[in-house]
Amino acid sequence: MASRSSRLRTKITALLVSLTALWAFAAWVTLRDGVNLLWVQTYNSKIYDPSEPLLLELQTERRMSVVYLGAPGAGRPADLDTQRRKVDELAAEFRRSAQDRWARWAADADLERRVADVLTGLDGLGDTRSSVDGRTVDRAAAAGTYTDVIESIFQVYYSLGKLDDQAIADDTVTLIQLNEVREIVSQEDALLAGVLAANRFTDVEYARFTQLVGAQRFLAGHVAGKLPAADRARYDAMTETTEFIRFRTIEDQIVAGSRTSLRLPVDAAGWQAAATAAQSQILDVVLKGGDSVVERATPVAAWVIVRLLLAAGLGLLTVIASIIVSITTARAMLRQLERLRDAARRLATEQLPGVVSRLSRGEVVDVKAEAPPLEFGNDEIGQVGQAFNAVQETAIRAAVEQAELRRSVRDVFLSIARRSQSLIHRQLTLLDGMERRESEAVKLDDLFRVDHLATRMRRNAENLIVLAGASPGRVWRRTVPMVDIVRGAIAEVEDYARVTVFPIGQVELAGRAVSDVIHLVAELVENALSFSPPHTEVHIKGQLVGNGYVLEVEDRGLGIAPDELAELNARIASHPEFNLTSAARLGLFVVSRLAERHGIRVQLKESAYGGTTAVVLIPPNLLGGVDLPVDADPGTNGAIPASVRATATVQLDRMLEGIVDTTPTTSARSSVALAERPALPEPEAAGPVSVVPPVPEPDPLADSSYTPHGLPVRVRQANIAAPLRDDDDGGGEPPIEPPLPAVTDPEQVRSRISSYQEGTRRGRADLPPPAADPAQPDA
Repeated sequence: MASRSSRLRTKITALLVSLTALWAFAAWVTLRDGVNLLWVQTYNSKIYDPSEPLLLELQTERRMSVVYLGAPGAGRPADLDTQRRKVDELAAEFRRSAQDRWARWAADADLERRVADVLTGLDGLGDTRSSVDGRTVDRAAAAGTYTDVIESIFQVYYSLGKLDDQAIADDTVTLIQLNEVREIVSQEDALLAGVLAANRFTDVEYARFTQLVGAQRFLAGHVAGKLPAADRARYDAMTETTEFIRFRTIEDQIVAGSRTSLRLPVDAAGWQAAATAAQSQILDVVLKGGDSVVERATPVAAWVIVRLLLAAGLGLLTVIASIIVSITTARAMLRQLERLRDAARRLATEQLPGVVSRLSRGEVVDVKAEAPPLEFGNDEIGQVGQAFNAVQETAIRAAVEQAELRRSVRDVFLSIARRSQSLIHRQLTLLDGMERRESEAVKLDDLFRVDHLATRMRRNAENLIVLAGASPGRVWRRTVPMVDIVRGAIAEVEDYARVTVFPIGQVELAGRAVSDVIHLVAELVENALSFSPPHTEVHIKGQLVGNGYVLEVEDRGLGIAPDELAELNARIASHPEFNLTSAARLGLFVVSRLAERHGIRVQLKESAYGGTTAVVLIPPNLLGGVDLPVDADPGTNGAIPASVRATATVQLDRMLEGIVDTTPTTSARSSVALAERPALPEPEAAGPVSVVPPVPEPDPLADSSYTPHGLPVRVRQANIAAPLRDDDDGGGEPPIEPPLPAVTDPEQVRSRISSYQEGTRRGRADLPPPAADPAQPDA
């Protein structure tokens, strides 16, 4: 798997390295033959050439030393000293050549060891010569010392004969063995020359001569069978010569005779002539065989050189050309792949997000213009590029189709929500009329509950409108007190009796944000009620801060994990796009959309009581003064006329002072009445009408003072005819009735609300029936 994920440049580099290594191996195999040829040449010039004359001169010195030991009483001849100086000069030349730098580089460990043995033997000749001069050594021992040095030189020859061509190597070894036959003849010559000088055979010398003759003839027969045809013919011709036959005859006579009655068939001069002739003929066969080996090795060496030139020269040129072609091809491929990669990145990071963003804004997108085809050539990479062009066009087309599908889904949401909102509006209008005409307390209480359910259904319908990207139809022209905003939000939740509102303060909200803020706070309150135990309360607090106005909705539930809390806050702040798979977070999306629309900041945090607190920060540009909004025209959408509402203002104010500011453990009916009818202004006629009754409009003749709850204070004799007014006050301002004491008994609250409802029914009975609104759609 690692090679699949590695970069293309790395793969090409690895391929070039492998190609170079393969060339280096092939070049070394061929070069090794050339190097071996070079080493053979080095062996021949540095070791063999200086050792061959040294070997011949050592054989001569051995014979002269043995002859000197065989002639008792004779002085050391001058020619022996001359021979020793000649041997020393050749030994010094061999030492200098064999220890040369090139010779050491060419020699392996075995050859170095054998050369060292030769040099050690040469160093020991001084002691042997001293023994010979003092006649403290016999002829056999002296001859053996020289023979050991000569044998070490032959071992060097065997190491030099290791060639890669096996046939040539075998022929070379055969010639070295034939040369050893000559060495055995030289040993026979030295031994018999000493015997002739002493004019007697010792037992050791006779046995040694017999062994040498047998070894020489055995080795000669063995070597003759392995010689090449030309060399074998020369060897056979040599054995048939008169000199060689004379030499073999003397050997046979000496071996066949008895040592005690031995009479040598030849004198010293005759033996030396026969032995020298035999050695010369054997050496001639060896030299001619060596020339034949060299002739056979010359084509091999030439072919080695040719292979070296081909493998090293042409192979190197091929490797260089492969590297150049690979690099240029890799660069071209990388450029194409980089273009393809950049195009894919642009598609993923710029084009598709840009197209989706434009589609979300409702713009028309041309697929051909947004996905222009890229030119990558006609090779394999070009075919991949063409496939990528098709993928790019398909991706953008799919994005367009998905955006159209989402737009269609939003349109369906909006259409269903608008229809549901229209029906709910008509339902609320119908319920309002039924509440006016109903006088029985139990049925009126049921109507209030149905009204409350319809109000909640309206909020759910507005959720679809918000998710579709449209604005709800409820719009206010004037500012509305913040306390009424909170009351309206509480009226749109089911378990409103568990909500406790702390003092809000005389702050007003701009009319353009009233509907959305009510909706937003209602979603947060409903969420707090849903995720907290039924026996707990939800608290709503509000206060002015430096950056606006803050509403806090706090529950006493189990709370939210820190990581999930951070994720929810991120979702609210990022205003994510709604999709069909996010139904579980519907309220979260609604809150995010409503907050985004007016620049409101919403944040969830952990409550000190273990639950969750939702903090809503309303910006200063949405806040107004303390003036209350003015109602719309009386009678619109079945609203209670201002003249009728004014007569019951003080009664409602006193009841609110006894109910709202106390704990939420009041009776269900009183809570329903208060929650279902928060004091809000009527919406504009352009959109769906709010089912929340408007705030009672203060009479112009009345005083402008209001209760702490935002309701006007009733003024005595403000709603009676002018002639009937009591003028005993001398035209001064009518006194204001002091508020009634707070009522906390549920039965008293029920009694007062029933009295209030009875008064409103009598007021409504005196009004003409409301005219039908031609703008309302049919059911």
